[in-house]
Amino acid sequence: MRDTHPCENCPVHHTENLIRLGIAMDRVDYVVALAGNPNTGKSTVFNNLTGLRQHTGNWPGKTVVRAEGGFSFNDKRYKVVDLPGTYSLLSTSTDEEVARDFILFGRPDVTVIVVDATRLERNLNLALQILEITDRAVLCLNLIDEARRHEIEVDERALSRELGIPVVPAEARQKIGMEQLIAKIEEVASGKYICRPHRVRNRSARLNHAIEQLSKRLSEQFPGLPNLNWVALRLLEGDQRIIDAVQSGELGKLGAGLLAAPTR
Repeated sequence: MRDTHPCENCPVHHTENLIRLGIAMDRVDYVVALAGNPNTGKSTVFNNLTGLRQHTGNWPGKTVVRAEGGFSFNDKRYKVVDLPGTYSLLSTSTDEEVARDFILFGRPDVTVIVVDATRLERNLNLALQILEITDRAVLCLNLIDEARRHEIEVDERALSRELGIPVVPAEARQKIGMEQLIAKIEEVASGKYICRPHRVRNRSARLNHAIEQLSKRLSEQFPGLPNLNWVALRLLEGDQRIIDAVQSGELGKLGAGLLAAPTR
């Protein structure tokens, strides 16, 4: 959905948290995260976007490899971070924790969700979890050439309407769709495209009431905190990482970042 963003061209990433996560933030206008299941072609998309302008290292305190790079488009500089390939963001493994923390605490300006068009139903599980955390995302519908070979057709326009985010068909190995992907990244990052992401609604009345009550308390303790319902749900499910973030006040820093312009 195209609309007018209240602060067009304003980045929303949380610079302090990104630096804490080991990301070099010098000369960066927008931060883009690449997320997806393993074997979706995510690394190929990353290589297409960044070319030779990339380097690797480990996430702070982890043995998980981090790849980051960049590109320029319309006089803006984009930092691209390739998150570990995961099947969920439930923080049941180190890879999942790294990916989830980056999206939640780093607040990238755009999260590109790379999915395999031949296994779309399976891949959408992660996509829907990501959309519970961020409302700035683009779906890269990769491997559409393989889908055609298997006589699988995906209506990307209908999928975009259902998810509430841009959907870009791609054949990353052939570099097809990359220009369109960059254009959509720019639209979402700059606020030219306002996403209306799909959110899960089919919860029990009892659970919804608990989430509502806890969200109110979180809002009072951490004014400006994004995605209150998601944070409340994770607390109710006993997510230790989120519990620690509440107890340490880390969630408060995340909320405060929304109320002031990011330092860069």
